[in-house]
Parts: sequence; C-alpha cells; structure tokens
Amino acid sequence: MPENAADQKPGQWGWLLLFASTTTLLCCALPIVLIALGFGAVPAALFSNLPFLVVLAHHKLWLFAGSGAFLALAAWALWRPGRTCPADPDLAARCARADRWNRRIFIASVVIWAMGFTAAFLSLPLLRLYQAVFGA
Repeated sequence: MPENAADQKPGQWGWLLLFASTTTLLCCALPIVLIALGFGAVPAALFSNLPFLVVLAHHKLWLFAGSGAFLALAAWALWRPGRTCPADPDLAARCARADRWNRRIFIASVVIWAMGFTAAFLSLPLLRLYQAVFGA
C-alpha cells in the first residue's frame, strides 16, 4: 500500500468516485425518472430483483453524505496547491493526460451525484413550491 498520496496510481480515486456517485443515481434518481416517464413497473422489478437497492434507498442520507465526502476529498486531491508534473517531457505528457482524465471523471461524478441529490432530496420540495406558487 502506498505511503502517501503521491505514490498512488492516478486512476484509483476516480473510479471509486464514479462508483460512489453512480450508486446514488441508481438508488434514488433512476426510479423517479422511470416512473415519471411512465415505466412504473421497471423500478418495481428492479427493487424486487435487486434487494440491495432497497437498503441503499433506506440509507440514502448516509449514502449521499459519504459520496459527497469522497467528492470533496477528490476535489482537494485534484486542485490542491503544490501539485506538479515531472520535469521529464514524456512523464509530463502522461501526467497531464492523466490529470485531464481525472478531472473528466470527477466532473462526470459530480454531475451524477447532483442528479441523484436533486431526485432524492429536492424534487418533492420543488414540486410543492411550484404547486403553492402556481396553484396547479
């Protein structure tokens, strides 16, 4: 196991973050989107055939808090001060390419996390606000 963050492989955190943010999408956003599109039987089948989704949905607050903490840690790792690439041109090019991919994976993870957060925590309050304002 690496002793410090500089010794770790560049993609280790990226894939963990993508997995953590995708679980928030699966437990909370996907069922709401499918029901809104008229595919109500699909989430019922998913929850009956994949029982871990029920556990994720019951503990969504901890799931979002944990994955949000992972995202905050990744943001710090990507944009921390003093982070440089090696002086060797070949290694510098590889470092820059890995950095671009890490940032892309991070942005995709944040977008997925935000979609799940909106579906899990903001959709009902926003609907109630809309109904109160427009009387629909």
